[in-house]
Amino acid sequence: MSAVKGAGKGDGRLTTHVLDTMAGRPGAGITVVLDRLGDDGGRTRVAEARTNADGRCDAPLLAGNDLVAGRYELTFAVGAYFQAGGAALADPPFLDEVPIRFAIADAGQHYHVPLLISPYAYSTYRGS
Repeated sequence: MSAVKGAGKGDGRLTTHVLDTMAGRPGAGITVVLDRLGDDGGRTRVAEARTNADGRCDAPLLAGNDLVAGRYELTFAVGAYFQAGGAALADPPFLDEVPIRFAIADAGQHYHVPLLISPYAYSTYRGS
């Protein structure tokens, strides 16, 4: 990767997890995509993963020097998850892909961005 303003400090990381609030269990097998958003409106794909049985990614989405200050977007493919689980969904589903835009101000910190999801609602927060 090329040098980016706000280069990583080496010890920060970005993690996520998904909780299925309808079923009361982790959201396993959900595709998660991470894009870095540019000041010019462009985006760069920096990571893609699937959640494990605990609803978490097996490794941080970004860590160390790859984590730099800036604006990001996580996108969760929840429509496919609920459809595969047999949830009764409209066609097309009310929630298909859930994007969460956030910023990293200090690349030396741990940023945890969880998603609580049901077929008709979601919430997030900065976790620890």
